[in-house]
Amino acid sequence: MPRPQKEPLRTLTPAERAHLEQLSRSQTQPAARVARATALLAVATGHRFTVAAHAAGRRSGDAVAQLVARFNRQGLAALDAGHGGGQPKRYTQSEHERILREVRREPDRDQDGTATWSLTTLQRALRRAPDGLPGISTHTIWCVLHEAGVSWGKDRSWCATGTAVRKRKSGTVLVTDPDAVAKKT
Repeated sequence: MPRPQKEPLRTLTPAERAHLEQLSRSQTQPAARVARATALLAVATGHRFTVAAHAAGRRSGDAVAQLVARFNRQGLAALDAGHGGGQPKRYTQSEHERILREVRREPDRDQDGTATWSLTTLQRALRRAPDGLPGISTHTIWCVLHEAGVSWGKDRSWCATGTAVRKRKSGTVLVTDPDAVAKKT
């Protein structure tokens, strides 16, 4: 006889049920996200956690129980993958914006000691600034820039990924790739 569920699944709204059903049939979404949606739908139809886990191609009913508890608290956001381990994120979104603001700023030769940004000069400028980040590493700066779609060019300049300058008969044109964000993820 199975144990009683400590935290049963709350009643799904019609919009949530429709989203989960659509997601469970998706072939373009990540497999883990589809499996989570399938497990939640199985629990919503009255199956036990172990049966729902097997329906989703998983083994552990305990993982489904944790997913149900997270879904009860967060809603559809519980379908997204959480932090994958390792050190917790130290910098907030506002601090990420601070890093990106510094990159967009034209460096001052006297103040910053450079004409173009490198990771080290960015680190030095962010550590010195009154509203800066005193313990930031170059790796963190690189990760923030990479997530923002900014890449390092051959001429030591940071440029936006997904844009290119092309020569046309009418002159030079800035071309933007509309699928740049989709290709990044």
